Amino acid sequence: MSVLSFLDRDHTIAPPGYSRWLVPPAALAVHLCIGQAYSLSVFSLPLSKLIGIKEYVPGQDWDLTTTVWIFNIAFVFLGLSAALFGKWLERVGPRKAMFVSALCFCGGFMISALGVYLHIIWLLYLGSGVLGGIGLGLGYISPVSTLIKWFPDRPGMATGMAIMGFGGGALIGSPLADNLMKFYATPTSVGVLQTFVTMGIIYFILMMFGVFTVRVPAADWKPEGYTPPVKQGNAMITSASVTADEAIKTPQFYLLWLVLFLNVTAGIGILAQASPLIQEMFPGRVTAAAAAGFVGLLSLFNLVGRFFWSSLSDIIGRKYTYMVYLGLGCALYALVPSLGSAGNLVLFVVTFCVILSMYGGGFATIPAYLRDMFGTHQVGAIHGRLLTAWSAAAIAGPSIVTYLRDYQIKSLGVAPKDAYSTAIYIMAGLLVIGFISNLLVRPVDRSHYYKGETAPNVPPEPETARVQQGATV
Repeated sequence: MSVLSFLDRDHTIAPPGYSRWLVPPAALAVHLCIGQAYSLSVFSLPLSKLIGIKEYVPGQDWDLTTTVWIFNIAFVFLGLSAALFGKWLERVGPRKAMFVSALCFCGGFMISALGVYLHIIWLLYLGSGVLGGIGLGLGYISPVSTLIKWFPDRPGMATGMAIMGFGGGALIGSPLADNLMKFYATPTSVGVLQTFVTMGIIYFILMMFGVFTVRVPAADWKPEGYTPPVKQGNAMITSASVTADEAIKTPQFYLLWLVLFLNVTAGIGILAQASPLIQEMFPGRVTAAAAAGFVGLLSLFNLVGRFFWSSLSDIIGRKYTYMVYLGLGCALYALVPSLGSAGNLVLFVVTFCVILSMYGGGFATIPAYLRDMFGTHQVGAIHGRLLTAWSAAAIAGPSIVTYLRDYQIKSLGVAPKDAYSTAIYIMAGLLVIGFISNLLVRPVDRSHYYKGETAPNVPPEPETARVQQGATV
């Protein structure tokens, strides 16, 4: 068997007796690696001192407003690549997609290392931004689509396991990068170049574990003892399938796009400015070190929330889970300015921990929501197209918080302590719109169901059995 044929979908079909619990570790191996993207900011200051080493040299070193675009470009291309290559992923299978993801993501480190060596910023935009972002998109959706097929009885829990890894990637990537830069630093180097090369090699090896171990279920496979529940009433979970091209013709797709966009905009806007926010809202009480601890705590709740909330959605249903995200999130955001004014630091921290847990939960629950609406046939491709909402939110959220803060301080003379209130109230308002959008989600009309007889992993169904009734799994 050649290397290329080993990557084919046909060679990833699991044999009889294969344990589906071997698939989550493969998904985690990929997501823990690509989740490093959340910690790209750890390179910002070192990249701004490549010439000066100890301090920034104006006119020679890159400033922070230049290097921050590496992060922005990466997440824009995450959504774009997931949307563009989603159907290709479903056709070729997760192994080949995960292999290409590893080449792009880890190759991006190498191109960025060359950019550092030559001191050419567009090579970093190309490497960690464009190429790394494409690796992010492919690596993000390929394990998720596979896990949904392996766990039809617990899709929320399954996707939560994988996407939890993406949320936790920064908890590994940030200290790894920091320690490597310290190890490689010399009087003439900040150690970024060597760190990029080392991390590229380490992550490629780890992602290959996922590539070699991932499997897809046979077309007729079902968990032992599993029978899809059939209930009377409105169908919020379908046993039929909708193709990716057909899904974008439905109102459900755009309502869920808006729900994800608004939930992510609110969460990522705060996450991107968490350290200065808590220091400025509690001046003199929160040090830079304590603020860094606050950011780490938010990352932890972002991680745990992905598994907790998505698992809960298997019990109460996806629609009701998003009602909690958006309704409770709105109330908590509206409470934050008052907590800041009252100086209640403990409740302030607790409130944001809950908010960030639901931010993470929103990512983990949306694939299962899409599976409920559109079936499993091309859920990876549909998920990929929906992730363009993440790309848009990655720009909108931080921009709202940052530019409103600067405008109020510089143009209106507002104290930094109070400069975040308007942005936070706007976030609460956005979640109200998201709550209404979620309420409007209804079952997909039968006219959009797949009509073919040759779809992979979609055996033909009698017309009377195409809808699985019931509101929850």
